[in-house]
Amino acid sequence: MPISTNVFVRSTTFLLVVAFLALATIVGTTIYLVENNNYWFNETTASRVARAVTVNVRNALQDAETGQRGFMLTQDERYLEPYEAALSEIQGYIDRLEEVLAPYAEANTIAPTLRGIIDNKLDEMGQTIDLVRAGRVSDAIDIIRTDRGKADMDQARALFTQVIDAADTRTLEGLENQRNSFIALRFVAVLGGLIIFAFVGGAAWTVVTYNRELSAAQREVAAANAGLEERVRERTSELGRANEEIQRFAYIVTHDLRAPLVNIMGFTSELETSVGELSGYMADRPDDGDPKFADAKLAATEDLPEAISFIRAATRKMDSLINAILKISREGRRQLRPETLDLKQIAEATVNSVQHQIVESGGETRIDIAVPRLVTDKLSIEQVLGNLLDNAVKYRQPDRPLHLAIRAEYAAGNRIEIEVQDNGRGIAANDHERVFELFRRAGTQTQPGEGIGLAHVRTMVRSLGGDITLRSELGVGTTFIITLPRDLRSFLGSQSA
Repeated sequence: MPISTNVFVRSTTFLLVVAFLALATIVGTTIYLVENNNYWFNETTASRVARAVTVNVRNALQDAETGQRGFMLTQDERYLEPYEAALSEIQGYIDRLEEVLAPYAEANTIAPTLRGIIDNKLDEMGQTIDLVRAGRVSDAIDIIRTDRGKADMDQARALFTQVIDAADTRTLEGLENQRNSFIALRFVAVLGGLIIFAFVGGAAWTVVTYNRELSAAQREVAAANAGLEERVRERTSELGRANEEIQRFAYIVTHDLRAPLVNIMGFTSELETSVGELSGYMADRPDDGDPKFADAKLAATEDLPEAISFIRAATRKMDSLINAILKISREGRRQLRPETLDLKQIAEATVNSVQHQIVESGGETRIDIAVPRLVTDKLSIEQVLGNLLDNAVKYRQPDRPLHLAIRAEYAAGNRIEIEVQDNGRGIAANDHERVFELFRRAGTQTQPGEGIGLAHVRTMVRSLGGDITLRSELGVGTTFIITLPRDLRSFLGSQSA
């Protein structure tokens, strides 16, 4: 059964998540085991150091005792060399032993006790050696026969044995725990590797199967659409010709409409002149009481002038609409001229054209152009920015200063994005698309216009290969977003192709 996209996404996601959890578990367990192994390694090392220092203290004390005995038997100073060497080392060994045993509360009293015992033993040794040197050998032997030194030595040996045994036990325990940690670590690594291999293998199998089916589907689509590109090219060419025909038709229609409109406007002027003379004549003629005269006078002085004013307003409106259609039609037929432009310079020039109106309102303008160069039609981009700034000034909020901002930055797909932002009266959400329709205006109309400005802007932007949208909130302001290709020539080239 073929694998659908949803099944593929769900299955691969599940397998990868499980593999990730397994990996996280392995990593966590490995870290724990490594830390545990490191702890026991440190404990084993400390135990070995404690044992070695204890043995050093014991050996030094035994060397001192050996030197003492040799000297007493021979009265030869050479036999005191082990004794002298031990004296220079014992205190350092005791200090080191005290430092090593400090972390262990149960052994805190051992080093001080040993220090006292060893000091007593060394004191006893020193007395006997001094007596022998003074020729009082019998007095020295009497001190030895008191067994005070032997008792100190026996007590010291017992403590040495206690520390060494405890260190050996701790060392064996540490080695055992390290071995167990290594075994556990190896088991976790092997098991985790098998789990990860299984799930990643499952995910890889799913991906390979899905890609195989996707490739087959793509080949089918390619076979089915072998002639699609040519058909699209033909339809595009037909659409272009149809668009040219529509523009030509609009131009012809509006041009042909102008002739009868001019006649209507001319005859309206003549009629207005005649009605003026008639109205003046009827206004000066006295009323003779004839009801028909009163009706005629009313028609000549009020009804006809009012009707002519309506005709005059309608013809002016129709004339402006025809001009608007002609303007858009001519713009659609104008040959675009791509050239490298300084977008920041164009924005600044456009702002300067309305700067006096912005300053009068106490407002300001910010320009932030991160696109230094753009290849497009200069006249079109100037008209687009000019129309948007004119609209911003025309529909500003009268109770606050006007703030305008023009920004530009690079966008995806080798395009740029231009934003024109104002804090004007804003556009209601249901009118966001309507404002781009020809002869359609949104909101309360307090300014004259035919509703062609934004329609003209959209036409020009689309002729440049881009599009225009807006973000707006009623009473807050509006931001127009224009997307254009960075190089108009590439767009025109694709259109020609």
